[in-house]
Amino acid sequence: MQDNPSQRPDRRRFLRAAGAASLAAGLPWATTAATATTHDSAWPTRPIKWVVPYLAGTSPDTAARIVAEALSAQLGQPVVIDNRAGAGGNIGARQVAKAPADGYTLLYSGSPMAAAMRMYKSPGYDVFKDFRHVLGMSRSDILVVVHADSGMRTLDDLAARAKARPGALDYASGGVGTPSHLGVEMLASSMGLQVNHVPYKGASELVNAVLGQQVAFGAPLFSVAYPQVLAGKLVPLAIAGPQRNAKLPQVQTLAELGVPNVNLTSWGGVSVPAATPEPIVQRLRTALEEVLRQPRVIALLEQEGGKVAITSADAYAKGFEREIQFTQSMMQRVGIQPI
Repeated sequence: MQDNPSQRPDRRRFLRAAGAASLAAGLPWATTAATATTHDSAWPTRPIKWVVPYLAGTSPDTAARIVAEALSAQLGQPVVIDNRAGAGGNIGARQVAKAPADGYTLLYSGSPMAAAMRMYKSPGYDVFKDFRHVLGMSRSDILVVVHADSGMRTLDDLAARAKARPGALDYASGGVGTPSHLGVEMLASSMGLQVNHVPYKGASELVNAVLGQQVAFGAPLFSVAYPQVLAGKLVPLAIAGPQRNAKLPQVQTLAELGVPNVNLTSWGGVSVPAATPEPIVQRLRTALEEVLRQPRVIALLEQEGGKVAITSADAYAKGFEREIQFTQSMMQRVGIQPI
């Protein structure tokens, strides 16, 4: 059957219409992809929330606020700190793990998150599956301290008191699985001491517990304890790290005092929900690196004994792996069971 020439225009119109319909059917995907790409490249267009899973006034909170101020200027949008303390940092981490992966929710992540993978039976997140680790930004020493009126001035004094009253001395930590918990358990195990763990919600509460003589001693972050040491209210007994801290050069390390293999530092950085697009992660990483190289930011972060330590995403992720392995071996060594 031959074409009727009079019908050809209708056929052409049909084919054009059919082609247009097929193209239109594909447009939602194309439009979505194009829109997503546009949104990624335009990020950020609104304020960013930075979840700090610790109390206001703690070392991580102070560090995040210093960086957030400079990061806001760098990105052209406010970076707002949201403190979500509790369960050794797990509450805030869970919130971010479930947040939209759009670049508008950040997490102050760090060593306690890795420890939680072994300290808790169900922390509520997985540090590798639920997050992209953007970079590491700082680290802090751990300082063993007692109250100035305790009568103790050396680590030997603390050991003698604990051995004279086995199981009678309490120590404060910033929460289960934090360096202030794991470090003291390792110290006690190495020195043959029986002491009781009293967990608090962060290093600030830990220090307040020692200041209020609610506990005999603690091992908080250096930067949190340092002002109270300068004020003469706390006495530092040892640095639980690989070397002395320049802010208190007279304070010896645990290794120097005859307690080897108890090297602890607390470290932190920035992580985002796992599905956060690469362009957003790259821009955030670049902005953070620029901020962390600013002399003013470095001075503020290090004025109380902390240390700026910019770490690549890969190296930061490997830090979580090492911390998990360390926590597991430490738990086996001192007989701690997951809770």
